[in-house]
Amino acid sequence: MKPKRKRLIFVTVGVAILGVAVGLMLYAFQGNITFFMSPSDIAADKAKPTGTIRLGGLVEKGSIERGPGALVTFKVTDLSHDIRVVYKGILPDLFREGQGVVTEGKLAPDGVFHASTVLAKHDAKYMPPEVEAALKKSGHWGDADQKKYGAEAGVAMDGQGAKP
Repeated sequence: MKPKRKRLIFVTVGVAILGVAVGLMLYAFQGNITFFMSPSDIAADKAKPTGTIRLGGLVEKGSIERGPGALVTFKVTDLSHDIRVVYKGILPDLFREGQGVVTEGKLAPDGVFHASTVLAKHDAKYMPPEVEAALKKSGHWGDADQKKYGAEAGVAMDGQGAKP
């Protein structure tokens, strides 16, 4: 066999093996990928009701309702749209109204989000990056909103934890 033909076979086999490896990796990730969405994204029908997604935004003030047992309902807003969330379980200690929150779960056909996990911010200087980006993208996150929601909503703080 000529060297040129050997090289062509070697490259062809290498590309085929690489293609199979990438295909297997994508197949393995298929069930574990969750997409982040804001309430505005869901309102624009970008979410599939059957897939697992992450919903992020602020916990709307006055929306937390406690039901029987560990059932909690609340609204997540990006100051443009809001989504009702139903969660059964123990909420994080830092979960409060006006705070940034990321929930993971499924959107029901009736538009209610059934959360399996609720994550709250860890201190007054932090808001999940996805939530802050979604709020800024919606065009409703400015100085007035930061003053309205205060430190709980991720207002920038100086190094000592004081408001500038």
